Amino acid sequence: MADPSLHESFAPFTRIEYVLNSHESPSKRTPGTAPSRRAVLGGGMALGLGLLLTACGSSGVALQNAPTGEPVRGGSLRVGLAGGGAADTLDPHSPVSTTDIARVVNLYESLLYRDENFELKPLLALSAVPDATALVWTVELRPGVKFHDGRPVTAKDVAATFARVTNPDDPKSGAAALKILDEVKVIDDLTVEFRLNTPTATFDDSLGQYALGIVPEDFDVQHPIGTGPFKASSFDPGLRSVFVRNDAYWREHEPYLDELTILNFSDDDAMLNALLSTQVDAIGQIPLALLEVISADPRISILNSETGAWMPFTMRTDKAPFDDVRVRQAFRLAVDRQQMIEQVLSGNGSLGNDLYAPFDPGYATHLPQRTQDIGKAKALLAEAGFPNGLDIELVTAPIQAGAVEAAQVFAQQAKAAGIRVRIRRVDTTTFFGDDYLSWTFAQDFWYTRNFLPQVNNSSLPTSPFNETHWDDPEFLELIETATTEVDETKRNALITKAQQIEYERGGYIIWGHPNQADAYQKYVAGLIPNKTGLALSGFEFRRAWIGVAK
Repeated sequence: MADPSLHESFAPFTRIEYVLNSHESPSKRTPGTAPSRRAVLGGGMALGLGLLLTACGSSGVALQNAPTGEPVRGGSLRVGLAGGGAADTLDPHSPVSTTDIARVVNLYESLLYRDENFELKPLLALSAVPDATALVWTVELRPGVKFHDGRPVTAKDVAATFARVTNPDDPKSGAAALKILDEVKVIDDLTVEFRLNTPTATFDDSLGQYALGIVPEDFDVQHPIGTGPFKASSFDPGLRSVFVRNDAYWREHEPYLDELTILNFSDDDAMLNALLSTQVDAIGQIPLALLEVISADPRISILNSETGAWMPFTMRTDKAPFDDVRVRQAFRLAVDRQQMIEQVLSGNGSLGNDLYAPFDPGYATHLPQRTQDIGKAKALLAEAGFPNGLDIELVTAPIQAGAVEAAQVFAQQAKAAGIRVRIRRVDTTTFFGDDYLSWTFAQDFWYTRNFLPQVNNSSLPTSPFNETHWDDPEFLELIETATTEVDETKRNALITKAQQIEYERGGYIIWGHPNQADAYQKYVAGLIPNKTGLALSGFEFRRAWIGVAK
């Protein structure tokens, strides 16, 4: 989470062509430090490729459900989202709530972005190329792109944008991930160099954060100007946001809608009722337990997207009893993962294997799927000095839909292995308060990320949210090498080795990856599954259209 780097020789990088296709929890704070967990969430799902990105044109949009046929221009789309409030913002670099993110994605655009398949693609940049040291990245901008006020986007605007984000007096959401950035140098109107203080072969991930939208040099959040498919029309924090089509948008034919309205709802029930009464046309992030009921309405379509999000149990590897790897593995073996998915996610999710970043090209697919093994769990506990099992407190909170339920299911499953769980439920503010990162056994929630960016957030001694206090010398050596390895094949091999170490002795229990579920009226078209974990096709309403009159 919302919204967020470390060598070896490498082979020359190869040119890779890409066809251009046309949340998380409240604030988490490390006591006495910054950034907050909320800031990391706001930084986006940015994460993992490296090498060169090149745009080659525009492809068609795959449409789902009725209506079918060619997109229809015109009409208005009303989108309902839960959350937000008086602190809602149009600031491109400080999105926090779900509604903030939806506004940012439609008003502004970053240099790169994650598409519906979680692949890093060009957006305002045509290419992002590292030098041989991975210390200097050269970015070529897409020519002809204009801001909402008609001015062309230039390299100076890019430099000003990153200066705004990293301003030490007022750092924005993406500032934490940009500590490796020393200078943004303007080469010419459409070329900029990012000069780093640490070799980073995956710096393009940082450029792909939705919270790094490019804005004019003289940007004023009171008069939000971006390059996105929609322009701001009116904004009532906590209530509604209205946007109109950007007729000068650089993608041909898009957007199709004349108007986009984003409505805040205080809770899921109110949001669902608004959909069923046709007060809104689409809603995002519906409870997975309600999918069957909602889909029974013939007027409604469901968008059920596979994601790489994860809701782990966290075991402190530096504190008893989890300082013994045998205990950690016993706890992992106590989990019936399929049952967890059925009971917590109503079957809407994929199995976890105690590893994050399932969409990373270096994901360790060769490792056997871990399953419940009560006998082995008991034996490991006995070897660790707990022949009669052990008592443990599990701290939980409603940090994400299903978190508390997952804690309850784990407590029931673990009994068979002699693990007696006392559940301590606290409110979300307490969970992410001063004691966050000090819980011995707890939970968390993370959106889709690739491996190295996630490691930087949660699995290094220097990470802002190292909730398992993971500090493994062999793992760290692999990460340091992988971070500077420009050759993707070599880097992926290093990632696979690092993941095997986490699989064998890490501090996370990652039992599953929940789907992202949304719902919309059948007259809405152009919304497609999206792996990023963002709702409603990643909030890319540029591709949405209304098929029939309401």
